[in-house]
Amino acid sequence: MPRNIGKFAAALCVCLGLVPGPVGAQVPEPDGAGVRSGVLPRSWQASGPECPAHPAFQVHAYNDDFYILRESGCSNYEKPFLYLLFGTRRALLLDTGAGQTDVARVVRDRIDAWLARNGRGSIELVVAHTHAHGDHIAGDAQLKQLPHATVIEPTLPAVLAFFGFRDWPNSPVTFDLGDRIVDVIPIPGHEATSIALYDRQTAILFTGDTLYPGRLYIKDPDAYAASIRRLVDFTHDKVVAHLLGNHIEQTHTPYLDYPVGSVFQPDEHVLELGRAQLLELSEALQDMNGHVRRRAFRDFTIWPK
Repeated sequence: MPRNIGKFAAALCVCLGLVPGPVGAQVPEPDGAGVRSGVLPRSWQASGPECPAHPAFQVHAYNDDFYILRESGCSNYEKPFLYLLFGTRRALLLDTGAGQTDVARVVRDRIDAWLARNGRGSIELVVAHTHAHGDHIAGDAQLKQLPHATVIEPTLPAVLAFFGFRDWPNSPVTFDLGDRIVDVIPIPGHEATSIALYDRQTAILFTGDTLYPGRLYIKDPDAYAASIRRLVDFTHDKVVAHLLGNHIEQTHTPYLDYPVGSVFQPDEHVLELGRAQLLELSEALQDMNGHVRRRAFRDFTIWPK
């Protein structure tokens, strides 16, 4: 397109109010779509082979208001990811990890640094869970001891009540951190309380154990297939920068995962997936037509329980 026509089109979109931020999966210019950017590491620190040299958590700043905590395999072979997001009124921690770690101290250190940088004395902390499995709730008791902290119990009644779901699992709800809206989408199937969260600020979709580079364990095939369809429909008109799940079990080699119980993963897949993998998963489940079976893909494996 000639430069002057492109400028006219962009100006017209602004006049019509069409470009205040991410308004659809397709955007008119490759200008970032109004999404707040951040940085993901090329790789995560490999746990082991000598465990004493590794801290319990690797903490990575995606940007100044979003931190990713990756638990070391030396603490627990599940090596889950935790996510800490800051709004102007609340911070949101997704999951509390596995095994016995000092997760509360690590989270408190991040909060204290954020408060100091922003000239604040305190902020409310909400601790939610992508689902209720043990490797995502082990630090709950510790987090309950932090000041200004609310830990949502990992039960379906508690999740429904806190977020105010009126039509579970069919309809999402919103949760405001203060100038930062998060959409909370029901996605049971891996586990009954599973939720995904879409951060409108960064356009990141947090998918828990429902979709990540590894073994996608499916307990309820019908509910799981419906949840994946729900995510496809939800993201149809959304910008999606990344899908971030809770584990990495896949290697860099396509179709090859690490064995269950692996601690040392020096050649693991990147954490982030994209909407393409979501569509691939949805198509595969549709083809299976309710008869879910184990099937390996480039970046994940469908794994009925």
